[in-house]
Amino acid sequence: MLFTCTDCGKEHESWPALAYPTPLSYAQLTDAEKENAEVTSDFCAIIQPDQTYYFIRVVLIQTVVDACQDLDYGVWVSVSEKSFKEYYENFDNKSFKATYFGWLNNHIAPYDFDTCIQIGTNVEVDNEKGRPFIYLHHKEGNELLNDFYQGITEKEALARINATLKK
Repeated sequence: MLFTCTDCGKEHESWPALAYPTPLSYAQLTDAEKENAEVTSDFCAIIQPDQTYYFIRVVLIQTVVDACQDLDYGVWVSVSEKSFKEYYENFDNKSFKATYFGWLNNHIAPYDFDTCIQIGTNVEVDNEKGRPFIYLHHKEGNELLNDFYQGITEKEALARINATLKK
């Protein structure tokens, strides 16, 4: 499968990561509210009068059971202020490793909105490898979590990629 990368404009053969440019919490803000937020490709802070919300960009890997590659998602998790600041301060430190608790903060299609929001995660930081990886906390009866642990088919992965590229 060939696809044209929206970042570099070149064609690639491997599957693209299905990336979300911002956390859902940021995307839902009004233009006026976004003036009190800071967002980059790796960090987001939403500053409100009573609280500041912190987010980091991470990778969620979805196993594809009948293919030789997996499907990657570039998603966001909310983390504590302490975790955010520690990760931010060590962002360029290639030997930095840490594990944080986070909450998934994107709606991942084709799953229902309620299925995706507020799923607890372990955020595994290993700066030698790049962006942190997340591992979803298991919860019974959740389709996203079932697929995360049991895998999806290549046909389903390609359908997700095609749907995302057509947006």
